[in-house]
Amino acid sequence: MRASLRPPPARRVEPVEYSAGPKITSETEAPTPPRSHPRGGTTSLRSAPSPERDGVSPPSSRVTRRTWEVPVAEPSTRDEKPYRRSPLNRLRPASFGAEPSGERLTRIRSSPQFRDGAFRNERPTRTLRAREALPLLRESFRRDLWARRTPAAPPPVVRPALVEPGGEPASGLRITWLGHATALAEIDGHRVLFDPVWGERCSPFGFVGPRRLHPTPLSLAELGRLDAVVVSHDHYDHLDMPTMRALAGADTVFVVPLGVGAHLEHWSVPAEKVVELDWHESTRVGELTLTATPGQHFCGRGLRNQGATLWASWAVVGPRHRVFHSGDTGYFPGFADIGAALGPFDVTMMQMGAYSPEFWPDVHMTPDEGVRAHLDLSGGTPRGVLLPIHWATFNLAPHPWEEPAEWSVRAARAAGVQVALPRPGESFEPSRDLPVHPWWRALAKPAPEAAGAPGPEGGGTLAAERAPRPVEH
Repeated sequence: MRASLRPPPARRVEPVEYSAGPKITSETEAPTPPRSHPRGGTTSLRSAPSPERDGVSPPSSRVTRRTWEVPVAEPSTRDEKPYRRSPLNRLRPASFGAEPSGERLTRIRSSPQFRDGAFRNERPTRTLRAREALPLLRESFRRDLWARRTPAAPPPVVRPALVEPGGEPASGLRITWLGHATALAEIDGHRVLFDPVWGERCSPFGFVGPRRLHPTPLSLAELGRLDAVVVSHDHYDHLDMPTMRALAGADTVFVVPLGVGAHLEHWSVPAEKVVELDWHESTRVGELTLTATPGQHFCGRGLRNQGATLWASWAVVGPRHRVFHSGDTGYFPGFADIGAALGPFDVTMMQMGAYSPEFWPDVHMTPDEGVRAHLDLSGGTPRGVLLPIHWATFNLAPHPWEEPAEWSVRAARAAGVQVALPRPGESFEPSRDLPVHPWWRALAKPAPEAAGAPGPEGGGTLAAERAPRPVEH
């Protein structure tokens, strides 16, 4: 049954033509020359306009799109045929989604990120190799390690303290972590939901696959008004078919990377509600600017469609506040470019769990790398609040369940970074007291004597070592 969400004021999406060169949708904006990129080529990520900072009139409530100037690659010469629903394809589960075709496929082929028939990262990356599958299985099912990959009891869940429709947090910015990579940002009078997953399993099938370790903090219907739903990529722990079908009837905008719209439309989300962006492209939702920024990952919901859709991190810039959501990504030097163009950020929501330095070192960050990325986004200076995400909710990697939290605390302290570690459903305002109590320690299973955890030693409450510092934009 679809969620009964209270609709926001009506808005419409303006179409845009796609070709090389900058597209300016506001008379107050002017293109800026591209900056040199440390790995060669050019990119013209530039600071998103701020009415207070730049002295321009606030944008209208309708959704528009601005395309950043990026080098356009030649379309792939590989002989690729549009996807057709053959009788065999009709047997595929609906959760596999749909493959891009028609005008969507044409646009994908013109993307600078699409090369040799698939989307590619800016530099070579290593994911799980076929010859490593057996060692991974051995490592995953070691009796001592397997037991520690889940908590001793379900993690505590907090009912979110959401702001009533029409209001906003006292500080203008509130973040509610809802588990794994799902987070609600109430920012400058708008409400943006990232990577919503309400399903019981992150799997194409309801009877097998990683199962949720804690209940959802609230129902979709209880979320209330949503101005935008943002998806980072199409993996099952970030793009959930039952959740998307429930949200399909809401009066909101779905902002997704290139190609992901094919899945949404296959699941009954109206095409006019979907905005697909390439890296460095932006769309406006009310007074917010949402920009698809680069990441280092991969995509695919089945064996045959690997690389068919794009992945992205996201920067959301309002008149007074800015937030960043990493999606899934390995560490790469491009974080510094994103921060220089669109930061600094009041909050960064960084993937810091489900990592494996041994088996997939380039596509998921460790907590050390997540802290380093946060610093890059802040210009090398500890500013804003780091929220570790992508942990605690699903058993997805061969590390102890509590390790991402412990390691994040140690890494953040060493770098002088403020870190928030809320319970699922817990809200916080970054300019106020942060959730720092180590609630996960009571649920961690004891480690064998020979195994040492990489996190900080000792227990007790993690006292805030500094008062929250405001971020100057």
